[in-house]
Amino acid sequence: MSRLQVVSGKGGTGKTTVAAALALALATAGKRTLLVEVEGRQGIAQLFETEALPYEERKIAVAPGGGEVYALAIDPEQALLDYLQMFYKLGSAGRALRRIGAIDFATTIAPGLRDVLLTGKACEAVRRKDRGGRFVYDYVVMDAPPTGRITRFLNVNDEVAGLAKIGPIHNQAQAVMRVLKSAETAVHLVTLLEEMPVQETADGIAELRAARLPVGRIIVNMVRPRVLDAKDLELVRTVPRAALARSLSSAGLGGARRGGGAERLVEPLLEQAEEYAERYALEEEQRSVLGELGLPLHELPLLAEGMDLAGLYELATELRKQGMS
Repeated sequence: MSRLQVVSGKGGTGKTTVAAALALALATAGKRTLLVEVEGRQGIAQLFETEALPYEERKIAVAPGGGEVYALAIDPEQALLDYLQMFYKLGSAGRALRRIGAIDFATTIAPGLRDVLLTGKACEAVRRKDRGGRFVYDYVVMDAPPTGRITRFLNVNDEVAGLAKIGPIHNQAQAVMRVLKSAETAVHLVTLLEEMPVQETADGIAELRAARLPVGRIIVNMVRPRVLDAKDLELVRTVPRAALARSLSSAGLGGARRGGGAERLVEPLLEQAEEYAERYALEEEQRSVLGELGLPLHELPLLAEGMDLAGLYELATELRKQGMS
């Protein structure tokens, strides 16, 4: 597995949930994972039922086997202060710039600078080693911007490196792109079995490939259980209504009263079956579209009880079973 796992997806597909579950799955068996948030929504804190994350790496969970999950909500202003200190040794001067609003001004008038700082901080965590020369984190998982913005977000350092031909900015941008365009990185896209998310996933993959960014896997989230298969649905379409009523009656459904018992259940049941058949056909069509994209495909179930911390661990277990750890 690549050491930097980037998770993107159309809004509403549950990309933050998948990123959190992936971080837990990768931390299995004593590994250490850093889960990074870049959009300032504090979605990670909500999922792990903890207080809002500060701009520091904080342990938020223990995975099966004793692994640890740390989390970081990257603040662009703080990241810029880090950058100024790292390359220009402007510790106190950088803090003064923040007090007068210069840093906020800079990140506002140059939106690309914000993305440079966010990706740079994540890549720094990927490369960081302890005094013994070992990586501090085995994996870094980034809860990235949505699919429509992911290629520009990840490729912004390439643009900066082209604009700044020499100096520390150029060198930093090139160092970040070496990570993002290498085998160390994999960009996963989260989708649903619905036409719009699937189309956006296909478009996102095409854009990532055009930018020569490493596409990883497709993760289909919130997959509803299969109640009837194709054979069952064909039987529903062809079975005589009188025979269905007799079967319901023999099963003790609807009572024995003629004309007002099992017969009254037939039409509502068949209507539900037809609705399910329509949804089944649409989902199979979308599975076929995703299958043609040539990437490994994983499916995560829709949790009947809704999403909570226990559900997050359940999804992590499912990802491990499917080989994403």
